[in-house]
Amino acid sequence: MRLIYIVPGPMGRTPEGKAEVARRGKLLREFAAPGTEVDIVDVPRGPASIESMYEEYISIPATAERILEVEEQGYDAAIVGCFGDPGLDAYRELTDMLVVGPGEASFLAAAMLGHSFSILTITASVVAAAKKQVRNTGVGGKLASVRVVHTPVLELARDRQATLDKLVAEGRQAIDVDGADTLVLGCMTMGFLGVAEELAATLGVPVINPSRWCLKMTEAMVGGGYRHSKRAYMTPPKLALGLVTNKRDLLVSAPLAANGT
Repeated sequence: MRLIYIVPGPMGRTPEGKAEVARRGKLLREFAAPGTEVDIVDVPRGPASIESMYEEYISIPATAERILEVEEQGYDAAIVGCFGDPGLDAYRELTDMLVVGPGEASFLAAAMLGHSFSILTITASVVAAAKKQVRNTGVGGKLASVRVVHTPVLELARDRQATLDKLVAEGRQAIDVDGADTLVLGCMTMGFLGVAEELAATLGVPVINPSRWCLKMTEAMVGGGYRHSKRAYMTPPKLALGLVTNKRDLLVSAPLAANGT
């Protein structure tokens, strides 16, 4: 199978960013099962990192364009490389290809592994969005808490040990105070730091690494022959009714039909 991980921002626009894209691609290929081909791309415009709903929204148009490109290239599935899953429903409407969101996949896994889970994430600016995301996934009753390490995305990797120490401290509070029995890393950069195993060993509970789990979930879905229900994620009416000629016309201010509808 051919899978692709799409970073919803221009991560590769600097030499350091290109190196990070390459590093993440290497890790994804290590996570993959034999026979799975995994590629990684970013998008040409958008936020440098996503730490607010506004930044989620402005990441969507360029990512939608990339989704259509990779569908045309014959990929079996795409992964949206942001824990907030920005634009996930829209991409599923736009394409017949399987599209997986790391946040949604991680919440479902956590709900299966225990009775109550907590999310460990970056800053207070994403807490409300994370709670809403869990409710939309349908497992809101199992959410114990959302705790933050008060570290912006672009700072997480500067001092890995400091980030790990903060995660341990907040994870322990989530378990001892909030009643969590399972933890979810609520940021893809956290996932690619490779701290989940150390955190799990220290705290004695399962810790979901969204970077790894989203790939394994995607492999399972593709391997099982599944795609998203088009009764749930309907093709946009302008396309279904022929008011635009192809999917790309939905991404621009294309003229409508002669009757003005």
